Amino acid sequence: MTRTSNASSPAVFILLGFSARPSLEPILFLLVSIFYVVSIVGNSIIILVSCMDVRLHTPMYFFLTNLSFLDISFITSIVPQLLVNLWGPQKTISYGGCVVQFYVSHWLGATECVLLAVMSYDRYAAICRPLHYTAIIHPQLCAGLAFISWFGGFITSMVGSTLTMLLPLCGKNHIDHFFCEMPLIMQLACVDTSLNELEMYLASFIFVVLPLGLILISYGHIARAVLKIKSAEGRRKAFNTCSSHVAVVSLFYGSIIFMYLQPAKSNSHEKGKFIALFYTVVTPMLNPLIYTLRNKDVKRALRHILLEKCCGFAVK
Repeated sequence: MTRTSNASSPAVFILLGFSARPSLEPILFLLVSIFYVVSIVGNSIIILVSCMDVRLHTPMYFFLTNLSFLDISFITSIVPQLLVNLWGPQKTISYGGCVVQFYVSHWLGATECVLLAVMSYDRYAAICRPLHYTAIIHPQLCAGLAFISWFGGFITSMVGSTLTMLLPLCGKNHIDHFFCEMPLIMQLACVDTSLNELEMYLASFIFVVLPLGLILISYGHIARAVLKIKSAEGRRKAFNTCSSHVAVVSLFYGSIIFMYLQPAKSNSHEKGKFIALFYTVVTPMLNPLIYTLRNKDVKRALRHILLEKCCGFAVK
């Protein structure tokens, strides 16, 4: 039995994870390992290609580079500890490690919500205001919007996570999940958590619901603009411009809404674990695949780098 401190904050937390299904753990270990490697490699390729090919030095790929770096950071904050717990009988994480994990995951999750909204605005400007696009989405604005995304996520994480960390846990240290996160820590508190829940719902509205609303408004304008295009080829090009982002937004929000907009005392643990596994492991892996497979610019740039830079062939 794991020894814990008699203080309100335990020395370690026990992440129960999927321990109720021990036969599933080796399979999950293999799958998560593969997804992790593919995610790191895929997102690194997106960053490398976007930086090396001057034709991709555009606002769209600047934001995509931010998204790929964010995905690498997010999955790395959770998966190594998950793999350790899936591999061996020990299911523990230190108190400090748990605190870092929910600070970082909260920060990066909120940042991605805002960043996806920023990317939808970029697509809106590209399709609905094409003649003014370079004047609207200029480098200074791109840098400012990226900073707002990262800094806004950092601030909400500092506020929400700090309020959570201050809750007395009275020695409770069993978390029925595979990683540490704010709602899970709140469930262990031995005091009233109404204030924390109010802050969490407010943060969810600002960083989940509001960005989603902005995305829907942007794509409402985009859909109206696309319908006005008379040629089928023009509509196809406009659709291809947005299809990758729409797919990423659908994957991200399809899982995050279920995870974060439910009561902190929810009992749907098992279902929530698999949704969380999809959100934390599968989605960061799918993002670079979506942008690589559905984007001719990225495929052309990747081919250019592999053939011309590595093999010495000229690629047009």
